[in-house]
Amino acid sequence: MLVKTYCAAMMGLEATTITIEVNMTRGMMFHLSGLADTAVKESYDRIRAAMSNIGFKPPTADLTINLSPADIRKEGSGYDLPFAVGILAAHGKVSENLLPDYMMIGELGLDGKLKPVSGILSVAIRARKEKFKGLIVPKENASEAAIVDDLTILGMDNLGDVIGFLNGNKTYEPTIIDTRKEFYEHQYNFDLDFADVRGQENVKRALEVAAAGSHNIILIGPPGSGKSMMAKRLPSILPPLSLDESLETTQIHSVAGILSSGTSLITQRPFRSPHHTVSQVALTGGTNKAQPGEVSLAHNGVLFLDELPEFSRVALEVLRQPLEDRKITISRAKYTVEYPCSFMFVASMNPCPCGYYGDPTHHCVCSPGQIQRYLSRISGPMMDRFDLHIEVASVPFQQLSQMKPGEPSASIRERVIKARQIQEKRYNAYKGIYCNAQMTERMLHEFAEPDAPSLNMLRTAMERLSLSARAYSRILKVARTIADLD
Repeated sequence: MLVKTYCAAMMGLEATTITIEVNMTRGMMFHLSGLADTAVKESYDRIRAAMSNIGFKPPTADLTINLSPADIRKEGSGYDLPFAVGILAAHGKVSENLLPDYMMIGELGLDGKLKPVSGILSVAIRARKEKFKGLIVPKENASEAAIVDDLTILGMDNLGDVIGFLNGNKTYEPTIIDTRKEFYEHQYNFDLDFADVRGQENVKRALEVAAAGSHNIILIGPPGSGKSMMAKRLPSILPPLSLDESLETTQIHSVAGILSSGTSLITQRPFRSPHHTVSQVALTGGTNKAQPGEVSLAHNGVLFLDELPEFSRVALEVLRQPLEDRKITISRAKYTVEYPCSFMFVASMNPCPCGYYGDPTHHCVCSPGQIQRYLSRISGPMMDRFDLHIEVASVPFQQLSQMKPGEPSASIRERVIKARQIQEKRYNAYKGIYCNAQMTERMLHEFAEPDAPSLNMLRTAMERLSLSARAYSRILKVARTIADLD
């Protein structure tokens, strides 16, 4: 007897519908075809144990399971549920009536319980596109899948619940999420606030400019001056995510498998701060499962690299192209995938190995050679990617001891949002351009052309400081942002 169930395979952010064909004849063998990885091949052992523990005797028969299309690689444990349902349907224990209407995905425990899997949001989008009536998922994934409109989402606890539903013995209420309510409720809940920062008004102003135009910024200063403290508060002054940005960000985190259980939407801009021992593959993505890296997980948010010279030079150099293109293509022998990675690049570093070069309150013990070697860990092209270079000085005791809090993030954020609204209106006719940092060279001539006195000043700076053409463009972009704030 031949039975078909439906699942989905992930490739990057896109899901592809997989038809699972289960054929049962007399015999004792088990055959699996369709380019399955080890986790998929091991599923039969989990399925047999799950069936036994919920009161179903595994069939004694010759089973052949084909995963179509056969030329797409199938990975992960999400095929357990459609395999089990297909086997039971071929054995006559599950009705076939509802199988063409529902896509299903989920890992099975040996006790028959359904366990969550990654990439559910992409699977739900594919199920709606393919005109399925609904999607059956583990209960922990139901909130995430329910973001997708016009699709019935059924969150199940175990295999027995799925069998009862398909046989018409049980009814279940679909999971319904008010996407907009969920989205707007948690947008402004921040644990960190700029009101905690004493002094450093020039640095806060620089971060405000960076946030208003989505400019890359590097903070250079001695230890304990507050570089990391202020960088971690940057998301609290960034404009809120739009609903489209939130869905795109949630999809990336879902594919990576790092979305918290029961979470439906990411409502705040991501802030990623990898340790300096991170590898280039972890930064860019592209493990054996084509997972997104830190640059993609920071999409629509902030990528913060603390102690920048301590990072591997190889790891830093791979950031150069994604910073310009705002997307990354990962090519391996078995796959090629593309992930978006439009993020604010924020970094901090000490001016020398001891950290006190140029600090009026401490004596630097580093030799010129040590300082040169330390700074040379970051290449010139890498430093050229930063729109703003900010020196952070130590905070005097008088400012530290003030009990009066600084300006709160909410006030700064209001100014940033107003500046972003000006930019969104300005670039309304340009697809994919939302802020000044994304302007092309042609757009600079249209929207950021300096007047004669400004051009003379810029010419003098270019000649005296030997600035590059990229630096010229970035200066104009930052100037446009300052004008928008004013």
